[in-house]
Amino acid sequence: MEGNSVSLNSDLTEMMDDDQILWRFGDENTLIAEINVLDDRITVYDDVPDGRFRDRLKLDHQTGSLTITNTTTEHTGVYKLEMIRNLSKSFNLTVYSRLPVPVIISNSSHCSSSSCSLVCSSVLNVCDATLSWYKGISVLSSISVCDLSISLSLPLEVEYQDKNTYSCVLNNPISNQTTHLDINTLCHTCAEVHCCGSTEAVIRLVVSAVVGVATVILLVYDIRSTRGGD
Repeated sequence: MEGNSVSLNSDLTEMMDDDQILWRFGDENTLIAEINVLDDRITVYDDVPDGRFRDRLKLDHQTGSLTITNTTTEHTGVYKLEMIRNLSKSFNLTVYSRLPVPVIISNSSHCSSSSCSLVCSSVLNVCDATLSWYKGISVLSSISVCDLSISLSLPLEVEYQDKNTYSCVLNNPISNQTTHLDINTLCHTCAEVHCCGSTEAVIRLVVSAVVGVATVILLVYDIRSTRGGD
């Protein structure tokens, strides 16, 4: 998980007097750390290849193990350990982003007398994640797009009187975030939506007031006309 620390272990309990260990990263085998026991030298090249390891690398001087602190997704890749004993190891590290909590909103542009239209989406753009609608423990639909320019979103139609439990889940291989649907809060019939719009309510109030005043004026005029005729 992004922000955590990870240790890449050499599997050595103790280094020998003439040992030399090299740690390399990426397809270009960039040297990022080195231990030379004979010269009593420990070197961390944390400004290469682009500064992504700056102040994040720690070497165990006894075992040669490498620790990466405060990881980010930029630390995803292949790490290689090379030893003078002709021993080598490779580590394939994947660092996942912290997932945002998915948001459920009502799609007010689709009004129906029998069903409620909803949309669940992720607030942030993430990769290696799947957005899913669940009915109880069953998956209804899901979407996964590894494109940081596209936000994940997923629609759902439910009946107003539906008593089932629905939830929207954003997950990757190591974590998940869940938002449960509250139908009573988000879902309203078309009549409720229309009556509760603030602009329409004001217009109706003004029209009612105008009609009331006009009625009073006509009534007074009619009474005066009747008296004048007598």
